[in-house]
Amino acid sequence: MTWRIVAVNPGSTSTKVALFEGDECIVREDIFHQFSGAMELWKQLPIRWEVLRRFLEEECDQDVDAVVGRGGLLPPLQAGTYEVTPRMLDDLRSGRRGVHASNLGAYLAREAAKLWEVPAYIVDPVSVDEMDEVARVGGLKGIERESLCHALNIRAVAHHFADDHELSFEELRLVVAHLGSGVSMAAIRGGKLVDVINPRDEGPMGLDRPGALPNYGLMEMCFDEGVSRRDMEGLLLGDGGVHSYLETRDLREVVRRRGEADEMAALIFDALVYDTAKWIGAMAAAMRGDLHALVLTGGMAHGDEFVDALSEHIEWIAPVTTYPGEDELEALARGALRVLRGQSPVREYAPELP
Repeated sequence: MTWRIVAVNPGSTSTKVALFEGDECIVREDIFHQFSGAMELWKQLPIRWEVLRRFLEEECDQDVDAVVGRGGLLPPLQAGTYEVTPRMLDDLRSGRRGVHASNLGAYLAREAAKLWEVPAYIVDPVSVDEMDEVARVGGLKGIERESLCHALNIRAVAHHFADDHELSFEELRLVVAHLGSGVSMAAIRGGKLVDVINPRDEGPMGLDRPGALPNYGLMEMCFDEGVSRRDMEGLLLGDGGVHSYLETRDLREVVRRRGEADEMAALIFDALVYDTAKWIGAMAAAMRGDLHALVLTGGMAHGDEFVDALSEHIEWIAPVTTYPGEDELEALARGALRVLRGQSPVREYAPELP
């Protein structure tokens, strides 16, 4: 049987949607939005749904078997595929763990699923939490390390690696580095993400995230320089990292300026490589160096200069494998497909948080 699946991935200014027949993408559309000012997230929902509905009515002229949306900032969950429930929707709307466009994914999936009266799912939200207990200790009582990462893409490329090397997912021993505007990483053992680098709190400098910062310098900036909470959130979640030094979020621009003998661009490029390698090494140490591979993915993995320089730092640890970019729509569809084929169970959404 060929299963037909609609996958929906809302981003900050776009809604990506695709129709899959089995593993094959039949049609895909990136719908871009122009929201007035800083439109509140939940006011965007009817606008996004209207353009998504029109696309589905025009392109999906046959029945579908399931709709799957991007999982948002939910309470800690096991990896897997979850059916959208009223409690899940309430938790996303409450914004208890943060407000992000991905919080709309389950809502859009549910509305689309109503068109065919089929199940609505999410797959591997960013809040996947399978960390070892020892990995949670943050170094200061009352502050624990949190598991927030690009779990959807990290697990998707791990599945690709397993397929390519004829291994089961459960026997993999990998460090996967998602190299995007923010850099997240995961140590995968026994089919679980047993430790992660959360780009909101730690890790290497990214294109617009600072990663881990000197504690005392951060404290002085907050208190002595009178930076507001809103300003600090901007620095930590979009105006830090490479952008704070070079006023660009484009790695290609950094490489171009480096090639034109821009000394600051060369220094920041080298620092980006150095810092990323250091944190990959930390994840490898958490795995005691017993690894099948170090896997690089995300947007920066398209950059040959960056990947080559990074590989020189880390290839002594384990073989380096690259899956550039990310295809979250495909990853969503595959998560739903595993359920429809009976290869994976539908997980119950019952987080421990009240």
